[in-house]
Amino acid sequence: MSERCYKCFKPQNSCLCRFTKELDTNIKFVFLMHPKEAKRQRTGTGNLAHISLKDSEILVGLDFANHARLNELLNDSHYFPVLMYPGEDAWTAQKQGFKEEIAARTLLVLILDATWFCSRKMIEHNPFLLKLPRVSFSGTYRSIFTFKHEPRPEYISTIECCYYFIKEMQTAGLCNKAVDPEPLMTVFKEMIKLQLTAENERILGIRPNSHNYDAKYNKIREIPDFS
Repeated sequence: MSERCYKCFKPQNSCLCRFTKELDTNIKFVFLMHPKEAKRQRTGTGNLAHISLKDSEILVGLDFANHARLNELLNDSHYFPVLMYPGEDAWTAQKQGFKEEIAARTLLVLILDATWFCSRKMIEHNPFLLKLPRVSFSGTYRSIFTFKHEPRPEYISTIECCYYFIKEMQTAGLCNKAVDPEPLMTVFKEMIKLQLTAENERILGIRPNSHNYDAKYNKIREIPDFS
């Protein structure tokens, strides 16, 4: 087995770290990662977002009610904690008063890093999260994650959430406008191309099947150039 990068969890010969760039957005992102997602970090986008976003953190668990680090962050008066979750009362970049509500505090954004099914389970185990102010998008986006299919077209990956949120917060003056968030999408696109290439090689017999579900993938996929 080839050695893996300790940051992106990819084999050294296909390490994605060279496509990342640390971004100082003045927003603190905290990824609440479901244990199942943690086991498959090699294909998840939460870890790639964490690598790219300065001062971000990953907290793994299912029940966070008594999680020491999360409670420490939520009770820190320097932060204005919000949950990225849709809702009629969710703050967006276009809602009046959001900047005034945050005032001099740093925006602390909690993102559930899990499948949509597991995200619902996390909310069921952590109803206190829904008592936090929510944030969502003012725009509508579609995922470029062609390797997998979400239940609904507007569901986007964790790294895409960060990318679009940063861009929207920049328009509202709530994020460092000098920061170019494009590296988030760059590494995401490279991850997609890497996964599709690997799947095609398994179909062609160039590399062995490593998962028991590979049998359902038997059609060669086109590798997008994202130009």
